[in-house]
Amino acid sequence: MNFPAELKYTKDHEWVRIEGDVATIGITDFAQSELGDIVYVDISTQGETLSRETVFGSVEAVKTVSDLFMPLSGEVLEVNPDLDATPEAVNSDPYGKGWMVKVKLSDMAEIDALMTAADYTALVGA
Repeated sequence: MNFPAELKYTKDHEWVRIEGDVATIGITDFAQSELGDIVYVDISTQGETLSRETVFGSVEAVKTVSDLFMPLSGEVLEVNPDLDATPEAVNSDPYGKGWMVKVKLSDMAEIDALMTAADYTALVGA
């Protein structure tokens, strides 16, 4: 399993890359492997301001549908446009081409509640 050290993580298996006051969010390598082949990503929250731990979309795999939870409060600036045509990018490149949303953060203090790569590795037992 791959959990890049420069990212932050949530107990709900999202990863967060912080760049200034913008966070790029996706699901972890562990999450995509547990879900299996992802066939559809449904995110219709662009332009909305969401609170931390609010559902911002869902991922549909062959056998299940899983909600996506906002790791930090903020406005959804962008949804990855490539996921409509290639949802499998979440499986093949979860930290790159498989990113899901970019969010303008409204409460930078919430970052402190996220896990480090070491914490997340311990959580999933990898």
